[in-house]
Amino acid sequence: MNKDVMAYNNSQSTENKRICNLLAKEINSDLPEAENKIWHAHPVWFLNGNPIVGSSKLKDCIRLLFWNG
Repeated sequence: MNKDVMAYNNSQSTENKRICNLLAKEINSDLPEAENKIWHAHPVWFLNGNPIVGSSKLKDCIRLLFWNG
């Protein structure tokens, strides 16, 4: 996993960190060829330069994001 994504996950509260790390583990497992990085301040995974999936911290939860295209 990208070091910036790991730092983002580690900066979360204990519960949100657990959620972010679980999401990253599952995404990396299902999309091993995807590049991941921080994009617009959030972890995002890319295929062929296109954003596919990511997450973002909201006030009271972690939101899972999907893109098509």
